[in-house]
Amino acid sequence: MTTTLPTSASGTLPSADELRTRAQNALRWLGADLELGTEPAVGDDGVTVRSPITGDILFTFAASSPEDVDKAISQAAQAFSQWRTTPAPVRGALVARLGELLTEHKKDLAELVTIEAGKIVSEALGEVQEMIDICQFAVGLSRQLYGKTMASERAGHRLMESWHPLGVVGVISAFNFPVAVWSWNTAIALVCGDTVVWKPSELTPLTAVACQALLERAAADVGAPPQVSRLIQGGREVGEQLVDDPRVALVSATGSVRMGQQVGPRVAARFGRSLLELGGNNAAIVTPSADQDLAVRGIVFSAAGTAGQRCTTLRRLIVHRSIADGLVERIVNAYGQLPVGSPFDEQTLVGPLINEKSFRDMQDALETARAQGGTVIGGERRELGDGSFYVTPAVVRMPEQGDVVHRETFAPILYVLDYDTIDEAIALNNAVPQGLSSAIFTLDMREAERFLAADGSDCGIANVNIGTSGAEIGGAFGGEKETGGGRESGSDSWKAYMRRATNTVNYSTELPLAQGVHFG
Repeated sequence: MTTTLPTSASGTLPSADELRTRAQNALRWLGADLELGTEPAVGDDGVTVRSPITGDILFTFAASSPEDVDKAISQAAQAFSQWRTTPAPVRGALVARLGELLTEHKKDLAELVTIEAGKIVSEALGEVQEMIDICQFAVGLSRQLYGKTMASERAGHRLMESWHPLGVVGVISAFNFPVAVWSWNTAIALVCGDTVVWKPSELTPLTAVACQALLERAAADVGAPPQVSRLIQGGREVGEQLVDDPRVALVSATGSVRMGQQVGPRVAARFGRSLLELGGNNAAIVTPSADQDLAVRGIVFSAAGTAGQRCTTLRRLIVHRSIADGLVERIVNAYGQLPVGSPFDEQTLVGPLINEKSFRDMQDALETARAQGGTVIGGERRELGDGSFYVTPAVVRMPEQGDVVHRETFAPILYVLDYDTIDEAIALNNAVPQGLSSAIFTLDMREAERFLAADGSDCGIANVNIGTSGAEIGGAFGGEKETGGGRESGSDSWKAYMRRATNTVNYSTELPLAQGVHFG
């Protein structure tokens, strides 16, 4: 059974020529110099810029050759020898200037995010604001790269830890946050004394060109080496070269679980470090005591925002049986009021899926859910353009948590499951292989604390009375299990970008050994 949602269309889609003009204007204002063509790229030698707003190819340009990638890594490695000895507060000045330029060009960069990723304007602006926020965080961090001093068991000795720059950091980012994830890594890595080589998603190359231009301008303004950040563009083979290069000390990769399963072992095989931010299959529990008005608002944004294309998107709703029917009705009614359409229209709340593959994956998941006894409400394609893929968000009532619910589908599908006890709800939350974000809506202190306890949610993010998406940069971002275990952004995530040294200083005239050992 399928029920169609009466969501309204919002805004006439711009033409391909209009999108080209807007993109070129934004690139010009951002100071990005790029030779662009408009003919489809041939083979793996070109990068194709296609906007999900209309599905049209906007531009093509040359991909990075193997020689280009090698040169970028070499330049970053050479710059590291100078950058690592630059005082951290001086390194912070570069990031501070980058933050100023991002503030100055916030609308221009957000314009490119909307054109390439299809985000509605407010979300695109919010992503650039996230970049500004992490720059501010990193500037403060540049004066707080603290080590520890520990009590030594030997008289006249000092025992301490110090932190040093790690090396070249390779960043592989995904299309859904085309600029924010790069900034999380780059702002922190730069103040830690590392240099960066960035391989962005091939679906969002123009935003990467723009960010690189701003960083190079910031470096020129403060006198930093221009090679502290390098950009490489292309498909899988470009990323593989970055992953396999022994000069890259840390590979920070954001993407699918399948991608992480390949990156992690390859980096480990050469004894490099990896920081993996992979899939999320996030759940929210709604208890009988919950403020349902608050819950509905949090659920709808978390599940339908960014057209369901966030790693923190709410994909599973675990509702107490006594309130499930009424809550689902409220969510379906709210979905029916979400305008779907052009992300440039200020009324739009749900923009396009990134491409046809995402649409096909969504339809396959819904068909599987039906076969497993689910009732599907919504999920239809909105015919706004032949090459674009706009959909209504889907709500799926499931009799049990079958294998389709255990899979992450990068689309606005919300599976609804009933529960009877809080222990059962937490078990459902933890039953999937991913472990990124989770939430509980409750006014019962015991339920909230139970959810946050060691035997509660097993996710890297556990929220109370807010949704699963919309993390702030002050907290460490990441998850457990198949999500990869990495942590980016705030808190002490900076430690992933540095190496630790334990130091013992003997300021006495004796040479005692530890553990009371006598030798000689």
